[in-house]
Amino acid sequence: MSAVPPPAPMPQEPVRPQELLQLGVEPDEPCLRADAARNRARLLEAAALLVAERGADGLTMEAVAAAAQVGKGTVFRRFGDRTGLLTALLDHSEKKFQAAFLSGPPPLGPGAPPAERLRAFGAAMLRRTADELDLQLAAQPCADRRFTNPPYRVLHRHVTLLLRAAVPDADCDLLAHTLMAQLDPALVHHLTRQCGMPLPRLETAWVDLVDHLTAPAASAR
Repeated sequence: MSAVPPPAPMPQEPVRPQELLQLGVEPDEPCLRADAARNRARLLEAAALLVAERGADGLTMEAVAAAAQVGKGTVFRRFGDRTGLLTALLDHSEKKFQAAFLSGPPPLGPGAPPAERLRAFGAAMLRRTADELDLQLAAQPCADRRFTNPPYRVLHRHVTLLLRAAVPDADCDLLAHTLMAQLDPALVHHLTRQCGMPLPRLETAWVDLVDHLTAPAASAR
């Protein structure tokens, strides 16, 4: 789905904005004709609406074709099968979110202190996960790929770099995994749907955790 980022730099290396890596586009996207690109966007929009209305389990190639008012063969030719469609949907969402934290306005994007960006990142991730929870659960990689798939590695790298700027003496690579665990879709599903916790409670817990982790560095300055 996306190019695999290179290994993270050692902790002593300076943190530079250009070190944040973008997810790759699908190989054929730059070659799409304008009408093909519009059709693809329309299919993804229809699929996203269906997931929002019916959940990922209710997403079928036939339903997408009907919602987008195209032939079923068009959907199969563009995405191959239902798994390919789910992957394309999640990839589209990943790219939009990545654009927000790479080049969007602060505090999620550049221009805010690293601790403030971490707070905004977690809150945005939680809201995004809650909005598309069924899709994220359906497309979640198996256990042996969960932490090596490109989207997770890009997000983990972003959190690692922000931690290095906020708490440079910490084991930021490992700490980033610990922080990301609180944003895991399966945990969000358990807490919000099975335990009935409101999303603002999860956001507050994230902010509290970030503040506790970055407070020593803040008080030392």
